[in-house]
Amino acid sequence: MVEATGEVDDPGSRVLDRDEGRKVRPGKASEKEFALKEIMSSGGGDDDIPQGERKTVTDFCYLLDKSKQLFNGLRDLPQYGQKQWQSYFGRTFDVYTKLWKFQQQHRQVLDNRYGLKRWQIGEIASKIGQLYYHYYLRTSETSYLNEAFSFYSAIRQRSYYSQVNKEDRPELVVKKLRYYARFIVVCLLLNKMDVVKDLVKELSDEIEDYTHRFNTEDQVEWNLVLQEVAAFIEADPVMVLNDDNTIVILSNRLSETGAPLLEQGMIVGQLTLADALIIGNCNNQVKFSELTVDMFRMLQALEREPMNLASQMNKPGLQESTEKPARRENPHKYLLYKPTFSQLYTFLAASFKELPANSVLLIYLSATGVFPSGRSDSEGPYDFGGVLTNSNRDIINGDTIHKRNQSYKEMHCLHPGDLYPFTRKPLFIIVDSSNSVAYKNFTNLFGQPLVCLLSPTAYPKALQACAEDCGRNVKITFGKSTGTLPSC
Repeated sequence: MVEATGEVDDPGSRVLDRDEGRKVRPGKASEKEFALKEIMSSGGGDDDIPQGERKTVTDFCYLLDKSKQLFNGLRDLPQYGQKQWQSYFGRTFDVYTKLWKFQQQHRQVLDNRYGLKRWQIGEIASKIGQLYYHYYLRTSETSYLNEAFSFYSAIRQRSYYSQVNKEDRPELVVKKLRYYARFIVVCLLLNKMDVVKDLVKELSDEIEDYTHRFNTEDQVEWNLVLQEVAAFIEADPVMVLNDDNTIVILSNRLSETGAPLLEQGMIVGQLTLADALIIGNCNNQVKFSELTVDMFRMLQALEREPMNLASQMNKPGLQESTEKPARRENPHKYLLYKPTFSQLYTFLAASFKELPANSVLLIYLSATGVFPSGRSDSEGPYDFGGVLTNSNRDIINGDTIHKRNQSYKEMHCLHPGDLYPFTRKPLFIIVDSSNSVAYKNFTNLFGQPLVCLLSPTAYPKALQACAEDCGRNVKITFGKSTGTLPSC
C-alpha cells in the first residue's frame, strides 16, 4: 500500500510499520560474529565446541543476516511497475524458506549453542507472513493471504511471543503489538471476523499491559489503533442471519459459482480489466491503518475468492523453472491512501504504460469534493472542480484553508481534464465524491471505450443515518454492501 509519504509498506504507518531492523553497518559486529563470541565464552575453549555444531550456528547466522538485509531491501524496490520487483522477491522467499527449514532441522543445537528464543522464531514466521502479504499486494492473488494467515496463526497457536512480556525490553513488546496489528489486517481481508474480534481483545490486553509497564511515547497511538479497528469492524463487513439464525458474513469477492450468467448473444473476451488504481482521500472516514472502508470494499470487488494455494499453485521462491502457477484473472491493483497529485499521476502513468493490449484501466476515486470558487464564463474540464488530492495545507475541522487567489484553479484538485490524456486507452472511472457531478460531462476525445460511473451527491433519507456511520463519501460501496442500487 502506498501512503501519503510515498513509502510502500503494509497497512499502518505510525506505530505499525516503523523500521524493525537495520542493515548491518560497516565495522559493526554482525549476528554471526556476536553469536560465535558467545559460543566461545559460554562453551569454554575452541576445542570444546564440536565442529558440526559450530558450523550449524555459523550457517544459521549467515541466513539470518542475509534474510534481514533482503527484507529491509524491500522498501527500496520501485513502488510501481509489475516486473522490476519479482526477482528480488524470489531471492527473499528463497532465503527465508531456507532459514525456516534450517531452524526446524537444527533447533536443539541452536537452542543450546546460539540461545535461540521462541520470540526469535516468531519474528522469522512474522517476516514470512509479511512477505506473503506484500506478495498479495503486488500480485492481487488472494490465495497468498491464506499463506500469510497460516504463518500468523501458527505464531499465535504456538505462543512464540508468550515470553516477551517477561523481559524488560519494550521494543520486544512492540514487535508483538505490530504482529497483532498485521494479523488483524489479514483477517479483515479474509473476512475472518470471529478471529478478528479475538485478536482485538488480545491486542487490547497487550496494549494495556504495555502502557502500564513502560512509560513510552506511543501509548496514545496504540490506543488510536484500537479505536480505528473497533470502528472498522462496526462499519464492515455486512452480516446477515441465515435461515437457521446463524450469522453469515457477506463477501464482496467473486466466487467460482457466483459469476453472473452471460446474456444470450453477448460477446466476451474483447476487453479485460487488467489494472486498477484504488484511491482514498476522504476527510473523517472510517479506516484501519491506511485502509479506508471504501478502499476495503472496492479492492475485494475486484478479486476472486481465495483458493487453497498449496494444492493449486507453488509458493514463490519454491517454484521450479518448468512449472507455472495457475493463471488467475484478478486485475493488478495499486492502493493509494491520501496520495499527492504527483504521486497519483506517477502511478497512473505507470499503469497506463504497462496496460496490455485489449485491456481496461480502472480508476476508483473516493475523495473529498473540490468545488469551483466562483462562476466561470467557460464550461471546460477545469471549471467544475473535481476531487481533492493530498497537500500540506492546514485543515481545520475537515475544511481546508484556502490561501490562494480564487481566480486560479485549485492546484491540489484532480480535475476531469487531468484524466483526458489517459483516455487514449480503454478507461473505467468510478467517482465516489460529493462533487462527482464534475465528471458528468467527461469528454471522450480519442474514441476509446470509456465508462464514467458517478456516485449520487445525496443519500435517501432512509439511509442517511446508517451511511453516516460508515463515514463520508462511500456512496457506491455503501450501496453495494447494503444491497441498494447506486444512483448514477
